[in-house]
Amino acid sequence: MASKSEISNELNLIGPGTVIEGKLRSRGNIRIDGKIIGELIASESVSVGTSGEIEGSVSAKNVSVSGKVKGSINAQEKLIFESKAVVNGDIRAAKLVIDEGAVFDGNCSMSGNKPVQIVPEPKPSVCTDG
Repeated sequence: MASKSEISNELNLIGPGTVIEGKLRSRGNIRIDGKIIGELIASESVSVGTSGEIEGSVSAKNVSVSGKVKGSINAQEKLIFESKAVVNGDIRAAKLVIDEGAVFDGNCSMSGNKPVQIVPEPKPSVCTDG
């Protein structure tokens, strides 16, 4: 039986041209260069390569996206959108990095040890002749 440290260093690879439909779970790290249609859950990290696509939800400790994700992403620690990433869906992460050129369309919720307070920008004054 594998120890916990061996499991967390494990890398699972979904290669280009591979399509998986359904729920995929991993105790280690997973790299997607193919296509996943459904739910992806990893105990460690998920990396979506430039040729990778996910249609569905992603949940992991850390998530890095270079390809396309259409669905929600939940990263317990860090979420990275690299320059060629295209993400359509709601995201939740403690830390968020978005490189220049990445495309993101959705809502963002950041969670961590301290609650994030969002202060609205002041609205411009509007003058009317009355």
